[in-house]
Amino acid sequence: MNHDHPLTRLALRVYRVRMPSNPVELSNANAPAGVVIERVGDVLNFTLINSEQGNEVTGAMFDAMLAELRREAVHPSARVLRLRARGKAFCTGRERAGRDAVSIHHEAARLIEFKRALRTSPLISVAEVQGDAFGFGFGMAIVCDFVYVAESAALGFPEMKFGLAPAAIMAYLGEYALPRFAFPLVLFGDPIAPREAREIGLISHVSTAGNLASDVDAVIERILRLDPNAARNCKEFFQTTQQNSFDQNCRLATEALTVGSLAMLARRK
Repeated sequence: MNHDHPLTRLALRVYRVRMPSNPVELSNANAPAGVVIERVGDVLNFTLINSEQGNEVTGAMFDAMLAELRREAVHPSARVLRLRARGKAFCTGRERAGRDAVSIHHEAARLIEFKRALRTSPLISVAEVQGDAFGFGFGMAIVCDFVYVAESAALGFPEMKFGLAPAAIMAYLGEYALPRFAFPLVLFGDPIAPREAREIGLISHVSTAGNLASDVDAVIERILRLDPNAARNCKEFFQTTQQNSFDQNCRLATEALTVGSLAMLARRK
């Protein structure tokens, strides 16, 4: 486990886009359309602004966000990741540009790697779902550590309605919801309300549309009040225990408690 991540301030990194209806000044000639990536203090923000396409995630958006997550995994410089969107929808899916086996396989591998990087990131991630989230969009929110959803949003996995089994979400859906709840969601593809999603364990909190942003602000403030190293270690250990046996976790817990207690004593000195 990594116990001592140095916290360094990096310069504000922003990817801005020029949308036809709302021009924004470009600060990076290679920036992808549809997403803004910026760091404000200890919070890294991913904001989807591909609203004319239902905030679908394109290949370029994948590449930009994945590159940032990889940088944070090697050299953490923030503590919280805030994933949000602008427009009526949060995210209604992903771009499907592949037309042959090689390109389709590349797209599938990239989306799986993005979800893996998002879930295992040393940052505590918070999804701020202000509108509908379907398919990849809903799955992306689920792998975040906290999922706050506006009560008016619709959530679901409609892939089977188009003849495609949603294998990406099924790879991990059972870790969040019991099979009796999870299987009908992917089999029939019917949308569900946020309160039902919370009851079966897929999201953390339901907010009114007017309170969503402030509710997310509040949980981020709570996270930032925690000791940075302890918070990272807590997330890492929690995720590790989900994959291990009880005996393995007991052995790891002994090590983690020893190292953590020594660090706590050192801070008191």
